Amino acid sequence: MTQFVTYGIDDVFAPGHVGELTQVIPTELVDAVLEETGTRERRLRRLPSRVGVYFVLALGLFEHLGAGLVWGKLVAGLAATVPQTSEKALRDLRRRIGVVPFQRLFQVLAGPLAQPSTPGVRYRRWRTVAFDGCGSLNVPDHERKRSWLGRTPRRHGPSGYPRLMLMTLCETSTRGLITAAFGPASKGETDYAHDLVSHLTSDMLLLADRAFDSNKLLADVVAQGAQLLIRATSTRRPPVLALLPDGSYLTRIGSVRLRVIEAEIRSRTAGDDFGGTYRLLTTLSDHRTDPADHLVGLYHERWEIETAYLALRHTLLKGRVLRSKDPVGLTQEMWALLTVYQALRSMMVTAVETVPGCDPDRAGFTVALEAARDTAVGVAGTTAAATPSGRPDLVGHIGTRVLKALLPKRRMRLSARIVKCGTSRYNIWNRDGRPRDSTPITAIVITVHPPVLPTTHAPDQAASGRWGQVCRILAENSNQAMRARDIAGHLGLIATGRVLSGFNAQLCYWARNGRLIRTAPSTYKLPHPGTLTSSTEP
Repeated sequence: MTQFVTYGIDDVFAPGHVGELTQVIPTELVDAVLEETGTRERRLRRLPSRVGVYFVLALGLFEHLGAGLVWGKLVAGLAATVPQTSEKALRDLRRRIGVVPFQRLFQVLAGPLAQPSTPGVRYRRWRTVAFDGCGSLNVPDHERKRSWLGRTPRRHGPSGYPRLMLMTLCETSTRGLITAAFGPASKGETDYAHDLVSHLTSDMLLLADRAFDSNKLLADVVAQGAQLLIRATSTRRPPVLALLPDGSYLTRIGSVRLRVIEAEIRSRTAGDDFGGTYRLLTTLSDHRTDPADHLVGLYHERWEIETAYLALRHTLLKGRVLRSKDPVGLTQEMWALLTVYQALRSMMVTAVETVPGCDPDRAGFTVALEAARDTAVGVAGTTAAATPSGRPDLVGHIGTRVLKALLPKRRMRLSARIVKCGTSRYNIWNRDGRPRDSTPITAIVITVHPPVLPTTHAPDQAASGRWGQVCRILAENSNQAMRARDIAGHLGLIATGRVLSGFNAQLCYWARNGRLIRTAPSTYKLPHPGTLTSSTEP
């Protein structure tokens, strides 16, 4: 059995810590990952691999500092005199360790963070999760990066820096990461989403924006056994199979049977009200246990992943360009950043769960980050790193700081989504009339609009006669596909071969003109109300 080197504060392993975060990323875990990936040193060096792992993690914790200054942070509070090393030696250390240990370390830490009883984590028996992409991570403008990532085209020319696309699956309330993938932005969010679907489980409810409503992605999510609540694009017109009492209706997209909720959401402020129409697709088909207005309100939780990207992009990175200049270093840096982010979220959730009834979204990421930086320097950081086998403090310095500065409960506010850049297409802030500054919302009104029956869309001359009778028969049968013989029976026609042949020819004519959908031989249904034509009967 492999014998790990003992941890001592007076030897070369002393700089191997990240302050109090070492409780989440203990030395035993780092040693096991190095052993598993075959990156452990073969002989004892002045810069062991374990120290290198913690150094790269510290680079993510102190993203605004250079490598030499970050090393100074790690050794500042040590009682022993640690030789000062050069930046070249630190760079060679990073290259010697490589990418795989950090990817594996993130995989070990990634996953849901909250207990099932933690407030705001679950909807009924499902844990709410969301995925989305972040395409605003800038990397150094170097030839090796441009050949890999390319440069994003803009209205006034290519972007100044190559950009990395990050795609994550996130637990909504805690904003902890379940899995992640990144690479060139040219691949697209939907392609990255397919890489993350395999991490969904049957106890999860997926929330996603309208970019993720493709037929294949919907089928893949359902195949994993997970539930979904995804906004559909405005051009999608699913057929109405059955109308439910709460105004929603059942449909089928590809091989997946779904429920559709069409609702208008109006946010009222002191001066005006604003809103829009949403079309949501969900596998929760029972209107009694999952009312339409409840699901519309639940969809708002999808925005928690945007808050996660805000913490990662603007709080942890401070909007800076990533430091690595080659693809291997960049990949290593990204996995290290995600590992540090997940460790911080873990500490925050652990602290909040000591307060009964406290929602994890009240924990401030900035407070936790600054507290973690403080523990990485000085006596507090040294003590946390020097006793990895001692009994961990569930709250500690980071948790105490977080609990003292809990954010207030979620306030309903409204503000414009703008980018303050003269060359950005998003710099027109008042295109929808929203206020520029954050404005309190006095009320939110959700109105579920049931689909309009096809007969109300047809013109008067088309609604009368045989066409109107066929429309009413299909509508009364929840627009289920019906055979021509059954429709003729409802009309009272004599079921002779000649009569059925002529009636089927009439139905075929309406199908060719887009007024009916032919689902099988001699089987028809009405199209979505918005696709009905206004032609008259021949």
